[in-house]
Amino acid sequence: MPKPGPLNLLTDVPGLTVGNATDEAVASGVTVVHFPGGWTAAVDVRGGGPGVRETETLSPENGYAKLHGLTLSGGSVFGLGAADGVVAALSQAGEGFPVRPGAPRAPIVAGAVLYDLANGGDKDWGLEPPYRRLGQQALASADTTFALGAVGAGRGARAGLVQGGLGSASLDLGDGLVVGALAAVNPVGSVFMPDGETFWAWPFEIDGEFGGRVPTGPSGAVEPMPDDSRLAGQGRLTQGANTTLAVVAVNADLTPAECKRVAMMAQDGLSRAVRPAHTPFDGDVVFAVASGAVGLGGAERLRRIARIGSAAGDCLTRAIARGVYAARG
Repeated sequence: MPKPGPLNLLTDVPGLTVGNATDEAVASGVTVVHFPGGWTAAVDVRGGGPGVRETETLSPENGYAKLHGLTLSGGSVFGLGAADGVVAALSQAGEGFPVRPGAPRAPIVAGAVLYDLANGGDKDWGLEPPYRRLGQQALASADTTFALGAVGAGRGARAGLVQGGLGSASLDLGDGLVVGALAAVNPVGSVFMPDGETFWAWPFEIDGEFGGRVPTGPSGAVEPMPDDSRLAGQGRLTQGANTTLAVVAVNADLTPAECKRVAMMAQDGLSRAVRPAHTPFDGDVVFAVASGAVGLGGAERLRRIARIGSAAGDCLTRAIARGVYAARG
């Protein structure tokens, strides 16, 4: 039976690292995922107000569908500058595509941002937003272990009416394949059932990883948009003010088109953990990356891709709940 990897983090997928940088004065931060050498990648965007960078580059029909780095950031549009800092640092280190001899290498660094500009931190940064610096700091700290909760891109996040955060989870599928997910959780929807305590993700929990609470009685999902008046009072019912940003990874030899399919399947994990999801107010985006280390073979390839996509969705469901659980703790 599949079980989490030893860390229960995205970094259980061998070869990648994750780093966080948090600015407590600004009440915001950046999370960077580093894919040394460039990993095959794709992206699926389903929110109505996304803030993204280099997503079209990853379309399967284009020629650079590989990622050397990914930034998830607070700061809304200002946070897109985190990727600039990571691009400069990776190029300086010799990573990226050698487009022309003698020219600087060109690493592909995608990015996605969440809105945390109204959370009370000091946003009076003038012409020097901190996100380029935070991107480089997060990259420099990237490792196989990293913190969850109100750190990095999750520092200023909100999940409906409660504190959001950064979450991660993994699954070892037992046949050489490892799948992981990382999420910065800032949706307008709720991660909790109507009792306000039980995660919608509870059926997917493994070994009490987000508290072990289960429903104690009937708790129907009848109201399509719970707490909308309270959300409006907090200014959350604004396009672009909310989102869940995610990346799922696997050590398989997926093509860009197959990564796209995995990203699409992983979106189902987001909608299992957050209700409602993919609204006009959110910028929900899922990146999918593959290292290529494990071959999938021919006859069983489609079946194994389906299993990877299903596992990616389950990991993302758990990662979202873990992010909020860690932030509340």
